[in-house]
Amino acid sequence: MDSLKYVGLDVHQATISAAVLDAEGKLVMQLVLATRAAALLDFLHGLRGTIHLTFEEGTHSAWLYDLLVRRVTRVVVCDPRKNTLLKSGNKNDTIDARKLAELLRAGLLSPVYHGEKSMMTIQQLGRSYAALTEDTTRVMARLKALYRGQAIASVGKKVYGQRHRGEWLTQLGDPGLRRRAELLYQQLDALQTLRREARQELILESRKHEAVKHLRTVPFLGPIRAALLIGKVQTPHRFRTKRQFWAYCGLALETRSSADYRFEDGQLVRTRKPVFIRGLNWNHNHELKNLFKGAAITASGREGPFRIFYQGLLDKGILPAMARLTLARKIAAITLTIWKKGEAFDAEHLKTQAA
Repeated sequence: MDSLKYVGLDVHQATISAAVLDAEGKLVMQLVLATRAAALLDFLHGLRGTIHLTFEEGTHSAWLYDLLVRRVTRVVVCDPRKNTLLKSGNKNDTIDARKLAELLRAGLLSPVYHGEKSMMTIQQLGRSYAALTEDTTRVMARLKALYRGQAIASVGKKVYGQRHRGEWLTQLGDPGLRRRAELLYQQLDALQTLRREARQELILESRKHEAVKHLRTVPFLGPIRAALLIGKVQTPHRFRTKRQFWAYCGLALETRSSADYRFEDGQLVRTRKPVFIRGLNWNHNHELKNLFKGAAITASGREGPFRIFYQGLLDKGILPAMARLTLARKIAAITLTIWKKGEAFDAEHLKTQAA
């Protein structure tokens, strides 16, 4: 009969500490490997039986997952932020590897989703576009800060255009400041060119995925947002309900309560104290939160079914900020439903339901 083994890997740039436990939790093997595919595969080939393996999400996690997922029975890439037991007591590579194996055996790890290779291209193109957009925004902010530092008003977008750059540069009296601004303009031009190329490649790649056609029917969820959504989420079936999707997108409410039950006349009853809301969940995907917040901000200011929904919230006395949050949650919920069912957007989705 095959034996059951639990393997914990503490992964670093040069080495990997491995610990192997049997079904009873007894340490069977502990060793240090080079962070190389051949060394890992040789180690796994020497193990017999059913192998469950875990390591923490990090720099090497995507490579490790693709390497090992078809060579062991189960791979769990765990969230290091939730491994509080690793932070207590003595700590080194050997101890961490064994604790990971013990947590895997006890079922106390929080897995991080790793998709299939079929989504790798659009995922990487989406990351490239997002990084170039962030870098472009950073350079634009530096340019405006340079002018503001010299008490030169630079409101609007004219300061970035090529037509009037000479006029802007002449306002900088110091040669060093002018040269700095020229270099920033050169950097901005290069980034904008790369960003346009990345945008075009991302859109072309997204058209290979059937889900884009349905996602783009959602108002204000254009080609870029739809492509980024597919690259980040990969499959909607990761989320059983919209509430799990809200948590992943940073749109879920965190609540706190205590002493929820008491005895009345010998009967256990639930107290009627209000639940304290502590804001939105902090552990989330920041890109998706920005995506749905951006869609909600745009939708709240333009005509369409989402604008009507937003106005109805304002008429009920809800503050504009909370109304936009509710609209973002509504857009996220509708997007998940449409993606799962493979259907087009229908204004009927905006009828009364929890948002």
